[in-house]
Amino acid sequence: MNVAKSNDEQRALWNGHAGRAWVTAQDVLDRMFEPFEELLIGEVAAGSNLRVLDLGCGAGRIARAIAGRLGPDGVCTGIDISDPLIEAARAHALREGSRAKFVCADAQDYAFEPESLDTIVSRLGVMFFENPVAAFANLRRAASDGAALRCIVWRSAAENPFMTTAERAARPLLPNLPARQPNAPGQFGFADRDRVDAILRQAGWAGIDISARDLACAFPAQALDRYINLLGPVGLALQDADEPTRARVIERVRAGFEPFVHDNEVRFTAACWMIRAQAVSTGRAHG
Repeated sequence: MNVAKSNDEQRALWNGHAGRAWVTAQDVLDRMFEPFEELLIGEVAAGSNLRVLDLGCGAGRIARAIAGRLGPDGVCTGIDISDPLIEAARAHALREGSRAKFVCADAQDYAFEPESLDTIVSRLGVMFFENPVAAFANLRRAASDGAALRCIVWRSAAENPFMTTAERAARPLLPNLPARQPNAPGQFGFADRDRVDAILRQAGWAGIDISARDLACAFPAQALDRYINLLGPVGLALQDADEPTRARVIERVRAGFEPFVHDNEVRFTAACWMIRAQAVSTGRAHG
């Protein structure tokens, strides 16, 4: 059994359990991914009047931060396939008085205005496209001449043991957990650097630079059970598990995470690629 999912399946997943789980665990995820946020926000010049897209924006934390960083004529729009997450993003923006805007749609085929974007950022949001070349070609058409693409994605599962600890620990009790399929849409779908480079080139992007980043992440240890219960393949499988099985799985998975627990924090290194590319008109392109 593999975890390759079509766009329709991704839409169903993120408008079902996965989307609701990310809303429920948003405080944990925001804390865990703070280093990602700092990297991406730093790619947008303070006071600039850029038109920015946050791709796979989730509950909108990065979009709101970028919107607050832009000049008076700048705008940041978040796009995500998950209605629960977009609803949460809009509620946060309203509560904070943020200028960020949000759209619930699939960026692979969304009808962006041509040349309407100056910067596209994404925190772990671009690995799920059924047809990544088509998706990045669509984004390229939406990009203005010289526009910047800045995305953070996971490297391989082998380089991110924290992210597969739960399923490895739980598999004896949940034998039907789906196996990871290399290069399939999903968390590690962009692990192959050469493949990502080829996707971007085929989609019309230039100036491509894909560099390794190792980011120190942490969240409160008291949130670990919530993380196990809600997120990833194990969190999804536990929705259909009976209570005795759930209790055994959580106990076993919690023990699997023990090497990552230090004092009152869960700490791990996120092995990622930082993707940089540029939209360059044919007349200006080189090489």
